[in-house]
Amino acid sequence: MSEETTAAEKSADELIAQFDKESNTRRFSGVPNILIQTLLIVFAAYVFWVTLIVSLPEQVRRCLFLGILIFIGYLLYPLRPSFTKRENHIAWYDFVLGAAGAGCFFYFAVNFQVIVNLAVRLRPQDVAVGVVGTILLVELCRRVVGIPILVVASGFIIYAFASGYNLRRIVHQLFYTTDGIIGTPIGVCSTFIVMFIFLASFLEKSGIASFFIDLANSVAGFASGGPAKVAVIASALMGMYSGSSVANTVGSGSVTIPVMKKSGYRPEFAAAVEASASTGGQIMPPIMGAAAFLMSELTGVPYFTIAVAAILPAVLYFTGIFLGVHFEAKKLGLKGLPKESIPHFGRLFLAKGYLFLPVVVLTVFMGIGFTPAYAACFAILTAIVVSFFRKDTRFTPRSFAGAVAAGSKNTIGVAIACAMAGIVVGIVSLTGIGQILIGALVQISKNNLFFALFLTMLSCIVLGMGIPTTANYVIMATITAPIVMKMGVPILAAHMFVFYFGIVADITPPVALAAYAGAAIAKANPIKAGITATKLALAAFIIPYIFVLDPALLLIDTTPLQIVRIFITSCIGMASIAAGVSGYMFRNVPVVLRLVAIGGGLALIDPGLYTDLAGLALIALVVVSQFIKPRAAK
Repeated sequence: MSEETTAAEKSADELIAQFDKESNTRRFSGVPNILIQTLLIVFAAYVFWVTLIVSLPEQVRRCLFLGILIFIGYLLYPLRPSFTKRENHIAWYDFVLGAAGAGCFFYFAVNFQVIVNLAVRLRPQDVAVGVVGTILLVELCRRVVGIPILVVASGFIIYAFASGYNLRRIVHQLFYTTDGIIGTPIGVCSTFIVMFIFLASFLEKSGIASFFIDLANSVAGFASGGPAKVAVIASALMGMYSGSSVANTVGSGSVTIPVMKKSGYRPEFAAAVEASASTGGQIMPPIMGAAAFLMSELTGVPYFTIAVAAILPAVLYFTGIFLGVHFEAKKLGLKGLPKESIPHFGRLFLAKGYLFLPVVVLTVFMGIGFTPAYAACFAILTAIVVSFFRKDTRFTPRSFAGAVAAGSKNTIGVAIACAMAGIVVGIVSLTGIGQILIGALVQISKNNLFFALFLTMLSCIVLGMGIPTTANYVIMATITAPIVMKMGVPILAAHMFVFYFGIVADITPPVALAAYAGAAIAKANPIKAGITATKLALAAFIIPYIFVLDPALLLIDTTPLQIVRIFITSCIGMASIAAGVSGYMFRNVPVVLRLVAIGGGLALIDPGLYTDLAGLALIALVVVSQFIKPRAAK
């Protein structure tokens, strides 16, 4: 392993902390570390207990879940990021704030039946508890997630006051009903999302990430520009269980980016490849990140149906990036990795292929009707069992405890974001502002579906630049998804549209956190890396429009023969778009023909028969031109 690669791996934790606010926590060692780890394990035990064994009222379960996380959150996240440099130090006031925040939610859990019976006739102490609990949640959100989501939530609360609602009514809506902080987002997080976060943690500790990188090497390492293709495949595989764009970028990028640079790719391009591929992890079935579980709850569509519908768009997304990498490699004349450095696929799969079993179990159990939470539990058990097949993947008591603690820790950021999204949803439900915004946008777009989609896309991207994907999806699904649904778009297509554009904010300049993280590893210009990543991930900006205009791309109301045709034509279309964007197919493509190639590719991605024929004709024109001109010149 080169010194450059080693240095990149050593700095991975620092990079994640720099670009992923949720990872910027206090550091502990010795006895304090044992105590914190024990607290995290106790939380995990509570989650499994209420998921698998007991049944509690929703208000109680959600309040206990959020209260425990708030207490842990104040212990892990300091007032300022610079305070993380002091090891084994927790300020006294953080103990007080954590206990007070948890106490407010525990108060509701204990007295929920009385408070529910009171309805809006809250007592003064109830109002005080609700105000303090909300303020302490907001402060923890500032530490864990960041300020932008606070600005959005605060704007909605101010609107509620301006609309004539008093403090008692707003506190009741936000703190004491399942339409606010402990609403659907936290409900889904505390049942489904948290189990998949634990699954991702166990898979990570089992060594599956390094197996995926080796597997990708064995498949594509020999090809032209092999290291970049390895990065795309590895990131797609890792995306099956990890829902963080930045963590994906740093985790695999610390290995792949230095190798890409050494093989001849520009630093900006190497960073862009990793960032765009890692960002796509959130749309990769079967796990697809936390927002997909919320989509299931908000739309009423089973999660497994959503995962199946997402397969073809995800394949097209990664196909576009892979082909973009291929054409760039051909243009630069890059070669593959040395044969001796490429693992043998058969031997590798026989040795470590069992690490795939948890993902297989997860998919099968969801397919036969188990709830996502139970399917995730069986997948976790499978991960533990198969880890004993080899000594280097075997869970020890220490690594097992580490996986459990990491899962609990990773839950905090998602849960706090869900709780804050609940504030927005609660105000929308209370004031009816959603209908006002829907009416305004319909008027602005003049019932033009494409224009309404374009405005929705801009809203999702802008909001996503400062807000985590989960919260972004909830807010936009509450406000903007109903707009396009009102124009005749199927519910699943409308929500997938919002979901996609909330994700691509991670690679869209000027705030492109995944691209910035990749650029830091590559020592590249982050803006250039973001622009290049956007070009590579162009499919993510095109595909949502296609499946809204023709939901067949989401496998809605399609026959097996149509699915095969759509898959083949769409892949050809993505190849044409990638060639047009890169300016290279079999040789350099002139500007005019680049536009023709992109237009033909777009036509092929649209599942319609006539658009397919038109797209094939345009692409044929470009392909023929690639061979005619050299002969004429000769």
